[in-house]
Amino acid sequence: MEVKDTFIEGLKVITPDVFHDNRGYFYESYNRKRFFDAGLTMNFVQDNESMSTKGVLRGLHFQNPPYSQGKLIRVIKGEVLDVAVDLRKNSPTYGQHYKLLINEDNKLMFYIPQGFAHGFLTMKDNTVFSYKCTDFYNKESESGIIWNDPLLNIDWNIKDPVISEKDKHNIAFKDFVSPF
Repeated sequence: MEVKDTFIEGLKVITPDVFHDNRGYFYESYNRKRFFDAGLTMNFVQDNESMSTKGVLRGLHFQNPPYSQGKLIRVIKGEVLDVAVDLRKNSPTYGQHYKLLINEDNKLMFYIPQGFAHGFLTMKDNTVFSYKCTDFYNKESESGIIWNDPLLNIDWNIKDPVISEKDKHNIAFKDFVSPF
């Protein structure tokens, strides 16, 4: 397993060791000891999975403290453009984002710590997206920033994604007051 830092402190791209043979492949998507040895000492308490058709955009989501979540993201089937936005008000990269293409072939994983908004766009039909969380979902603490906010300037490479009603009403970044 290889763990790489990004230009935004705390965001990690993880490349697992994948073993292929004539039967297919095998890899460990999570091994607590190996993660801890690599400095990834978070404690996961909940796993989530979604399936989406091509062109679905989910996000930009986060949970406010004290229920904020770190997430370990991977794609089981299909492909996503995954985005994390730094919401930590004292961070030198506050308001900046990092994008990563994750798919069933590259098997990359993306660790996003607390203090980030997260979203993804599905690039293929029937994409299965999976993530582990460091805290439980809490409906009262959920929040979001609008996906196409001009201040964030995220190039999603799509004009009209499929978006939930809830996500259509996320707040603008200029109106966001960071609790992180």
